[in-house]
Amino acid sequence: MITTSRQCAFLALKAVHRGAYANVALDRVLKKTLSDADRRLVTELVYGCTRQARSLDALIDQLAQKPASQQPPDLRTILHLGLYQLRYLQQIPVSAAVNTTVDLVKRNHMGGLSGFVNGLLRHYARLQSQGDPLQLPQDPVSRLGILHSYPDWIIEVWLDPLGASATEQLCRYFNYPPALDLRVNPLRADFKTVQTQLESVGILSEPLPPLPQTLRLQGNTGPIQALPGFNQGWWTVQDASAQLVSHFVDPQPGSTVIDLCAAPGGKAIHLAELMQGQGMVWACDRNAARLRKLQQTLKRLHLDIVKPVTGDSRQLATQLPVADYVLVDAPCSGLGTLHRHADARWRQTPAKVKELARLQSELLAAAAQLLQPSGTLVYATCTLHPSENEAVVQQFLTQHPHWQLTPPLSESIVSAFAEPEGWVKIWPHQRAMDGFFMARFRRNTKA
Repeated sequence: MITTSRQCAFLALKAVHRGAYANVALDRVLKKTLSDADRRLVTELVYGCTRQARSLDALIDQLAQKPASQQPPDLRTILHLGLYQLRYLQQIPVSAAVNTTVDLVKRNHMGGLSGFVNGLLRHYARLQSQGDPLQLPQDPVSRLGILHSYPDWIIEVWLDPLGASATEQLCRYFNYPPALDLRVNPLRADFKTVQTQLESVGILSEPLPPLPQTLRLQGNTGPIQALPGFNQGWWTVQDASAQLVSHFVDPQPGSTVIDLCAAPGGKAIHLAELMQGQGMVWACDRNAARLRKLQQTLKRLHLDIVKPVTGDSRQLATQLPVADYVLVDAPCSGLGTLHRHADARWRQTPAKVKELARLQSELLAAAAQLLQPSGTLVYATCTLHPSENEAVVQQFLTQHPHWQLTPPLSESIVSAFAEPEGWVKIWPHQRAMDGFFMARFRRNTKA
């Protein structure tokens, strides 16, 4: 009898292959009664098979008479599950991986194909015992794309600035589960108290200098809401790179700040914490549902200086005050957070990147109109595509000659991450943090 975990993984992946978001499909099947071990296995299988889809398809193309694109969709999904276990999960014996996959075929009314599945998986296992059986082309773009499971266009974006070796390191980084970072709320708790309380329930953590509020959790944490301090508002979940953005803004207590693309609100809340709860943060977003989640978080963290505003941030000038600081944490392709979104590499396209770059430029131009003459404007993305980062900055400076880049101050914690050009770009394989880009502007009073 097949284990429940494989059937749950199959149902989730079946939904993903029909267009569902991986996290949504996974959440749906995890509502079933599963042990903690089964929940972890289902999560690994769903996210792992989604990330490695191109590599798994290449193996099917190599081992089967028909390529993956011509296999019945459900059979292709089952083959992905079996091959993923054999190739990437060394803790699962070959016999268990093969037998549970064959059982999965029978359970889902494809019993006539059980011999084919059994033979293909055992053939792969025999080849694997002699070395990596995956055949790769010589072309470096296709080689990296097939080996690490990325579309060619993403590999091409990274090869130019990084070279082949570093690109491979980055590809590997994004195929591992992400770290979990907490940002301690200094208005409600101190760093040591949070760390001690986590240790009391068996959760180890470590600080990440130079970030003053960050704790990186180690191992399996279980449900986040069950951890000490969640209900008391002692901390919130936010990756270390995202925390750097608010430090780059560096808002002072009593100031007026506008976060133009705020939902779900992590940076808006961090800005309020850095302001010591004094002043006002206008958190703008056109997604009303995500802003409602921000309001729930504000209540939990006991913050009352953040005001959500619903609407298109390019058209909110009449509804907002003149600000001391404006943050544009722009919608982007998310190529710096591919480990957090298993299906993002398959959903984004070069055409979508062009659309996003236009939107980013429009948001940045609108943001410049909201600042007082001596105000600070910060642009940030969680992508590693130059069309959304460096090109947007250069276009803004060309069209706004009275503005200039202002690099991080030498004493700032952000200065350790600055590039010679004055902006900040974080490559995850170098920093073990999400990929981020950020640039800060001020008006040139001498212009």
